[in-house]
Amino acid sequence: MTRSLKKGPYVDAKLAKKVGARKPNAGSIAPEFVGFTFAVHQGKDFIDVFVTEDMVGHRLGEFSPTTKFIKHGGKMQKEAEIAAKQAEITAATAAKATAESAKK
Repeated sequence: MTRSLKKGPYVDAKLAKKVGARKPNAGSIAPEFVGFTFAVHQGKDFIDVFVTEDMVGHRLGEFSPTTKFIKHGGKMQKEAEIAAKQAEITAATAAKATAESAKK
């Protein structure tokens, strides 16, 4: 959610003071925060978030994912992964064979 341009972004005074003392914690991202790494709590543990210029005006929690994507699929997905892995192995062995023949 955004705030009006007249009001400007909300930054907690305590947070701004901590950033000035090089001890960032949490909240909205101000331009002074660029270049710092914040430890953002995502519900179970803390995730390190490095702040860049593109993040200014957003909240720190937006850059800390709360869910971990495992994968979609089932039987068809497993078959596709096995086929891809076998293709990698054959490509690697072919590259190795060509490298050995080039040495001779």
